[in-house]
Amino acid sequence: MSKVEEKVESLIKKNVEDLGYELYDVEYSKEGKDYYLNIYIDSKKGIDLNDCEKVNNEINPLIDSADFIKDSYFLVVSSPGVERVLRKDKHLEDNIGTEVNVKLFKKDDLGKKEHIGILKSFDKDKITLEVEENEIEIERKNIAQIKTVYNW
Repeated sequence: MSKVEEKVESLIKKNVEDLGYELYDVEYSKEGKDYYLNIYIDSKKGIDLNDCEKVNNEINPLIDSADFIKDSYFLVVSSPGVERVLRKDKHLEDNIGTEVNVKLFKKDDLGKKEHIGILKSFDKDKITLEVEENEIEIERKNIAQIKTVYNW
């Protein structure tokens, strides 16, 4: 997580939880010339547009008054979606035994840049996947993205 993401998460976490939601993740990114502050919320009943609006109205003044984001940005509050990006150890822990798609920065020793398999375990340096009845280890520093797989 970047410093901005950490600061925003610390700032808004309690308010989001007080509204009855889980703060799933905070992501600050640049797309083209625009910056986006994406706030991902979740709940057991799911997330709809009214939930996003309620959280947006609660956290927008907090973030504005803290004023630690100097660039102009768009605030986006949404659900993490069906296929969720797993960026934190908590996300990985919650998805042990789940099918995941792991994208790598570059091809690995097997000549692949992507693996789909069952997340078996992880530590600070690597993750272990079960792929076609074989276990493979992938160094976390080589991972561009991990997300859950939803079989439609």
